[in-house]
Amino acid sequence: MLFRYSRWDGTQEITDLDADDVLAEVADDLLSHGDLQTALRRLFQRGLQRPQGGRLPGLQDLLKQLQQRRQQQLDRYDLGSALEDIKKKLDEVIRTEREGIKDRLAGKSAEQKLAELDALPPDPAGKIKGLQDYDFADPEAERMFQELLRSLQQQMLQPFLAGMKQALEGMSPQDLQRMREMLRDLNRMLRDHAEGREPDFERFKQKWGQHFPGVESFEELLEHIARQMAQMQSLLQSLSPDQRRQLEDMMKSLFLKDERLEAELRQLAMHLGEATDLDELTRRYDFRGDDELTLREAMRLMDELQQMAELERQLRRAQSPSDLEKIDPAQVERLLGRESARDLERLRELAKKLEEAGYLEQKGDELALTARAIRKIADKALRDVFAHLKRDRFGRHRVEHRGAGGDRTDDTKRYEFGDPFLLDLKETLMNAVERGGPGTPVRLSPDDFEVSRTELSTRSATVVMLDMSRSMINNGYALPAKKVALALSALIRGQFPRDSLHIVGFSLYAREFTPEQLPTLAWTEWNIGTNMHHGFQVARRLLARHKGGNKQIIMVTDGEPTAHMEGGEAEFSYPPTRRTLEETLKEVRRCTREGITINTFMLERSEMLMAFVEQMARINRGRAFFAAPERLGEYVLVDYVDNARRRRVSSR
Repeated sequence: MLFRYSRWDGTQEITDLDADDVLAEVADDLLSHGDLQTALRRLFQRGLQRPQGGRLPGLQDLLKQLQQRRQQQLDRYDLGSALEDIKKKLDEVIRTEREGIKDRLAGKSAEQKLAELDALPPDPAGKIKGLQDYDFADPEAERMFQELLRSLQQQMLQPFLAGMKQALEGMSPQDLQRMREMLRDLNRMLRDHAEGREPDFERFKQKWGQHFPGVESFEELLEHIARQMAQMQSLLQSLSPDQRRQLEDMMKSLFLKDERLEAELRQLAMHLGEATDLDELTRRYDFRGDDELTLREAMRLMDELQQMAELERQLRRAQSPSDLEKIDPAQVERLLGRESARDLERLRELAKKLEEAGYLEQKGDELALTARAIRKIADKALRDVFAHLKRDRFGRHRVEHRGAGGDRTDDTKRYEFGDPFLLDLKETLMNAVERGGPGTPVRLSPDDFEVSRTELSTRSATVVMLDMSRSMINNGYALPAKKVALALSALIRGQFPRDSLHIVGFSLYAREFTPEQLPTLAWTEWNIGTNMHHGFQVARRLLARHKGGNKQIIMVTDGEPTAHMEGGEAEFSYPPTRRTLEETLKEVRRCTREGITINTFMLERSEMLMAFVEQMARINRGRAFFAAPERLGEYVLVDYVDNARRRRVSSR
């Protein structure tokens, strides 16, 4: 393998985010809403914190930068100065002509020419119209006017014929004739489209395609011309009413000597208005600055603002990794700078990292979590709980006598035949020294061997019953409830592989879920009701499959039972009826007779819930805890590994 080293110049990318960091960032959002696409979208929108510090900006940050950049432009320029620039150039033409008349003519000829200039209308449109029919006396003044006229004609045609750069710059009679022909072909296609006929785009492309590079269909051509036209419309709308009228009149006066071209332009504008939604592309901008600019510069500014508007739409609509791929980094760099483009590239890499790590897979048109990703999310939930606990609070499923086949403890004993040979070397050597005295070598005998004691572990079958009623969602308890179930599954998978775990969700009805289903389980699917009765029935049937060992139900809820099963159908009532409470307690007694312990973790302190849980505890001799949602995981996991069989209802 060949490695190449170079001096750091600030441009080299150092990857400081791995797939585990990205998955951890979306885990809570995913558990809260059960929608991977939503979690990814919010990740892209918000960005994420780097483990080494700092954060990766998201699309919202790019939007903020874009809005600031647009506001800088609006606060800088005076758009009306484009019209003033035209007026100044016309005044300069007329001043040059007056001086030329004085130098070249005398008598009545000079007086007649000056009178013609004095008779010109005061508005720019009137002056342009009058000067097109005026016979200049000064060649320099005529050159200046023709240059100004060509420039204005170019700006007028630019929205429609952006590809014809050379022709627009020259504006010879032959160029104008070709433009008329192109406009006529465009109008013919637009008429065919409006009347339901298929436009002959291929013929148009063969004839005029060189002027529209990159355009491969009639629809793309329409979009291209519409965007160009929208620039002029945005410019007009951003002017004051008086300025807008002056510029419109001025534009109308540019093609007085070519009525056919003007007619084709009017038809094209009409057809485009019918075939495209110009209103969506056209915006009014509130300019407040003082910097002056020409009409050409104003059109370039409109183009930049239009690109900003399009980029803003793309950033706001980005829902998935594929949407991010459609955003052009080159455009982001052009509008916002190189660092913003790099931020976009980093965001696009996030989903790729998850796929490359085997956490995401493509299923149809959408991305889905893999089993490996779900295990990682469960492990994270377990780590979150462990972060708030001291290690010495944990134990095992212990029994009173010691023996083989369990986990090592901190105690030691002399080795006996049949013990696991978990040798404690330090104690063994000390036994040998005590027996043989100081000095070397230290000689060992079988009587010196000291081994660690072990705990005999018993199997446990557990059903976690998660209340999935509407109140759990509204009160924000869905996330901690799902996390505790995932954390428990990770704990059992890693520490108690012989144990069994089932997860039952209950609201109006109850049904079993696998740990793999939990992350993407959307609780909004669930209806009203807290049907503990059905939940206990389902849990009891699941636990009946396991012979021997400890059997328990861990129930997480925020309210008393409000539904029960009657003839195979759920009966709901709030406040709960006596019948609902009685049927639920009957099921508790059945669980008790089958040796199932019910431990309840309450997230609310309502009097009715407390009274009901106390009745359950008296019947079942299980325990109940009042726990804040953020501490729920600690309570459940400690309860799972703690074998103290205290029969109490603890208020914490």
